[in-house]
Amino acid sequence: MTNLSVNLNKVALLRNTRNFGRPSVIEAAATCIKAGAQGITVHPRPDQRHIKPADVDALSQILSVEFNIEGYPSLEFLDIIRKIKPTQCTLVPDAPDAFTSDHGWDLAVDGAWLKPIIQELKDLGIRVSLFMDADLSQIQRAKEIGSDRIELYTEPYATAFRNGNVESVFQQYHTAAEKAQEIGLGVNAGHDLNLHNLEKFCSIPGILEVSIGHALIADALDIGLFTAVKEYLQILTK
Repeated sequence: MTNLSVNLNKVALLRNTRNFGRPSVIEAAATCIKAGAQGITVHPRPDQRHIKPADVDALSQILSVEFNIEGYPSLEFLDIIRKIKPTQCTLVPDAPDAFTSDHGWDLAVDGAWLKPIIQELKDLGIRVSLFMDADLSQIQRAKEIGSDRIELYTEPYATAFRNGNVESVFQQYHTAAEKAQEIGLGVNAGHDLNLHNLEKFCSIPGILEVSIGHALIADALDIGLFTAVKEYLQILTK
């Protein structure tokens, strides 16, 4: 079974268009947990355009499921991680002004300075995942610098699925996941996974967790958040 971690960034983005706290990130998290989600994900960006540090603090006080905090390992981000000590920290190679996460790490360039950061987080008891493309050489480097897991960046898969030419791209991800598992890395996945493309992707054996935000929150506008979580879980438990 693949676990579902619901990314609440878009709930916070909508809330931030007003100044009275609605919709509530905390209430949304509670609804997701009640519906059966095994985790909650947030990505506190430097510009605070969605999740804010206060949200991270508040969520850490109420969560009964895994807490995954993702982001670029800036000094400010790492201070949050040291304070909260989430179950998992997913390190993402976003520039501070990035519109959204749109590529994995190039560990030939960034591996040396990431290695001590990964070790520090692991020493704090935090599971570390690196946001990665389906690139076998990069995945090998993720293992070498101490990561516990990788999160496969799935936008290329989602685009190929939408365009009706998914098989060759799907096979790249299948091979990447197999490689990661062979060398002892856990495999997560995320970015543009949705109710249409999720089942095929998770036919890859051993996907431990998917982090889904935009599509799930968009579906919630039509069918409600509780029902949307249930529908994603129905796919993941087949």
